[in-house]
Amino acid sequence: MCRNIKPLFNFDPPATDEEIHDAALQFVRKLSGTTKPSKRNEAAFERAVSSIAACARELLDSLETSQPPRDREEVAAKARARSAMRFA
Repeated sequence: MCRNIKPLFNFDPPATDEEIHDAALQFVRKLSGTTKPSKRNEAAFERAVSSIAACARELLDSLETSQPPRDREEVAAKARARSAMRFA
């Protein structure tokens, strides 16, 4: 699993299209083993990112939970605290 891909479900406000695109891009980069495809593979790379982003949006829109939405700032603060402990 890519460490840079963050959970996007059950947040208030919901995940943006940009966040979903960024997660899809990280996923395709991991699968392809490259951060920037060659010119020859650029179209296939972009199609994969778009396709995965669309599937991710569909998934996020269809998931249901009984839990209250998580607060983005609270989750980010916890992540910063973990990072500070890890790299202190």
